[in-house]
Amino acid sequence: MTTKRLVSPSVTRDVVNRFDFHFKKSLGQNFLIDGNILDKIVSAADLDPSAGALEIGPGIGTLTQELCEEARQVVAVEKDNRLLDVLAETLADYDNVHVHHADVLEADLHALFERWFQGMQVSVVANLPYYVTTPIVMKLLEEQLPLRNIVVMVQREVADRMAAKPGGKDYGTLSIAVQYYTQPEIVCRVPESAFMPQPNVESTVIKLKVREQPAVQVPNPELYFALVKASFAQRRKTLLNNLQNNLQPKRAKEDILAALERAGIDPTRRGETLSLEEYAQLAIALG
Repeated sequence: MTTKRLVSPSVTRDVVNRFDFHFKKSLGQNFLIDGNILDKIVSAADLDPSAGALEIGPGIGTLTQELCEEARQVVAVEKDNRLLDVLAETLADYDNVHVHHADVLEADLHALFERWFQGMQVSVVANLPYYVTTPIVMKLLEEQLPLRNIVVMVQREVADRMAAKPGGKDYGTLSIAVQYYTQPEIVCRVPESAFMPQPNVESTVIKLKVREQPAVQVPNPELYFALVKASFAQRRKTLLNNLQNNLQPKRAKEDILAALERAGIDPTRRGETLSLEEYAQLAIALG
């Protein structure tokens, strides 16, 4: 590092005090102050001098500085305009970073990639605001961006759902959506004491290695995800019951039963017991 690491509690406190910055709970602002966790995040991203890094919610620039040391180009998307002056100071030593003032859920990410990441493999590396974790991750995946990895700090329960296998209580629509696009891997658990201010939830760093092709091949992905959504609508109901009552557009009971039989799936099973491959077989049979 060419500058003093922001990650130490005393440096973070100094920056916050000098700029008279007040944390907004509504924006999920918790700044990382644990250097070991920070190193694990950066290491998991597999960055190199030819790669790009997209950060969402840089805060005061703690992770951003480290990314600038590792990557060719960094783009940090920050929603809170109060942090722009802070970032201008903490990132002043780096000429390979662009701070983009926007809500990432409304930002044109394809335009950002076109402007800043031409010809680069890009990893998303971020301490995500927990109240919008799932919408952000799904936007990154569904927009088919040229991503290598997504390494994010999220609430522990959300990470467990992303990585869950069929049959358990954590396995659901988020598990299937994330695993359709990526291979998830838990990097480390993070205690509340690693943040300023301390959140009231446990956190986890998870790495989502983006697949070159989806985990399963289906002719109609919309039908595939409609099946998944309907199958989990009421977790205690059978697959047949859920599909009959919740699949949109509606299908006749006879058609659903015939498709389940063609796919070799017992209609009395529950949605959380089906693998991604079984949902694909069902989507093809029902298609």
